Amino acid sequence: MSIAKINPRYLMLLIIITVVALIRIVTNFSTEMSPLATFTPIGALALFGGTYFSGRFKPFALSLLSLFASDIILSLTVYKQYNTGFLYMGWYWTYGAFVLMTLVGKLMVKTVTVQNVLLAAVACVLIHWVVTDFGVWLDGNMYTKDLQGWTLCMIAAIPYELRFAAGAIIYSALLFGTFEWLQQQYPQLRQVNAAV
Repeated sequence: MSIAKINPRYLMLLIIITVVALIRIVTNFSTEMSPLATFTPIGALALFGGTYFSGRFKPFALSLLSLFASDIILSLTVYKQYNTGFLYMGWYWTYGAFVLMTLVGKLMVKTVTVQNVLLAAVACVLIHWVVTDFGVWLDGNMYTKDLQGWTLCMIAAIPYELRFAAGAIIYSALLFGTFEWLQQQYPQLRQVNAAV
């Protein structure tokens, strides 16, 4: 495939997703930037991929690939002590939540508006909270395996989920705002019945 035949929209979307994955890695490596690491971009990344990539598999595959690549780098370096062989304990809950968050982008943000993106970001936070913390409760031994234990687990996760919410909203504003602006500046980035 020659460079002239590469779809510019597809290329720009891949660049944006790659940059976000790199931001996730860099903010975890630097002690100076570590406060930024709590504002994780993965919720916004899932929404963005689900919204802008078309098709049945591409939105999920490309978004999951960027999460996986950044997870591999982090699990082999910064978070090596948490590595349990493949990635980290409970990774499958995170990936399940990520698939659902991508689906939210695909279903809830048919038209990119501030309201749609904000509602989708909130939905992503709720999905992340319920799915990943259900995994913490079910797979871990910190909480009793009853309604009280599950409730305590969910309450304990609130401070993290508030930071996740801030990250999802801020990064969504940046990602969606940037790409919408780029589409206005460069009409070749607009989708015209082309599967991207």
